[in-house]
Amino acid sequence: MRPRSLDEVVGQQHLLGQGSPLRQLAEGSSAGGPAGPSSVILWGPPGTGKTTLAHVIARGKGRKFVELSAITAGVKDVRRVMDEALTARDLYKTTTVLFLDEIHRFNKAQQDGLLPGVENRWVVLVAATTENPSFSVVSPLLSRSLLLLTLRPLTDNDIEGLILRAVDHERGFNGSVVLDDDALEHLVRLAGGDARRALTALEAAAGVAFGDPAEEKSDGGRMRLQLRHTEQAVDAAAVRYDRAGDQHYDVISAFIKSIRGSDVDASLHYLARMLEAGEDARFIARRLVTSASEDVGMADPTALQTAVAAAQAVQLIGMPEGRIILAEAVVHLATAPKSNAAYMGLNKAVADVRAGLGTGIPAHLRDAHYPGAKQLGHGKGYVYSHDSPHGVAPQQYPPDDLVGKDYYTPTSNGAEREIAPRLERLRRIIRGK
Repeated sequence: MRPRSLDEVVGQQHLLGQGSPLRQLAEGSSAGGPAGPSSVILWGPPGTGKTTLAHVIARGKGRKFVELSAITAGVKDVRRVMDEALTARDLYKTTTVLFLDEIHRFNKAQQDGLLPGVENRWVVLVAATTENPSFSVVSPLLSRSLLLLTLRPLTDNDIEGLILRAVDHERGFNGSVVLDDDALEHLVRLAGGDARRALTALEAAAGVAFGDPAEEKSDGGRMRLQLRHTEQAVDAAAVRYDRAGDQHYDVISAFIKSIRGSDVDASLHYLARMLEAGEDARFIARRLVTSASEDVGMADPTALQTAVAAAQAVQLIGMPEGRIILAEAVVHLATAPKSNAAYMGLNKAVADVRAGLGTGIPAHLRDAHYPGAKQLGHGKGYVYSHDSPHGVAPQQYPPDDLVGKDYYTPTSNGAEREIAPRLERLRRIIRGK
């Protein structure tokens, strides 16, 4: 089922538009200029089409395909390919497409060995990596590989279309099987955006069904692939979870409430449940950022730092490694002391604003930098805090009708235990008591 042309490629439409450099490269146009086609580095998660695109590029007229894996190839292998590519170009007018998988595993010397062939265009290098090339590929090679293309994770719709095509296509099951809706849904979730995983699971499920002669067939004589076949094939039970329905909202609700309730074990259970069901890890990470502020708050200010770092890390490395980062953030938030005092303080302030309180701004706090401001009394009597002992000056900050109003009431939990007495001292000084 590997695509033989760009039109068969699933996903990555942001790279495959008419006239795009990648399409020109695949169709044999002179992407890169008169000197010949440029090389390309493909960066993206597993199963998103990096190897497929390399094969499609190699199918162009007058091209020879050579594949190396950074896991097994060494400098000698690279030099041999370069020598053969130069010979093929000079003697047979053939362009060698070198597909180098997992280029991030090559050390500096090995990557440097690619430079002559890439710079002189003896080869069209198609390098694939799951890691950020800015950190894993040497600068000279990056500067000579004119195209750095980022592949996006395949969507559920992409994976579903791929599976259905494999069921009907002559290079797949050619219509000899029919796939139940719940079995299709299970395969899509198991794939996690990985086309290779999706097709492997489909093939394994068909093997289970065809391996038992007692299995029922549809009216058309086609083998019926059911949910139990997919569960047996991949040894994973189907998680009852509708990403757009009740289960989506119920599980995330239970997840957040378990963190709020400091039950780390239940929190990890719901995290695992969402991940196994194929929930978007970025959605989970965003909810953790909210939880860190709403439920942990100032009782542990580092919880927000952990949650934000987790969200950024998940965005950077993706899945499946992202689940480890999410687990760390969940454990931190669930076991942290809890306080919603900052959140509740804001709610009280918002309520007063909506009630019409807080009219005006004290003149000494108003902007005094524009012409005519001083004539209006703006800034007059303002005390610069840093000129006062401890950097705190007695001074009115709120509007007149809110003087003495307390919004933030710290709890005795975690770090807020230390904030409470400091806040009391600050209020006494500021309010001149």
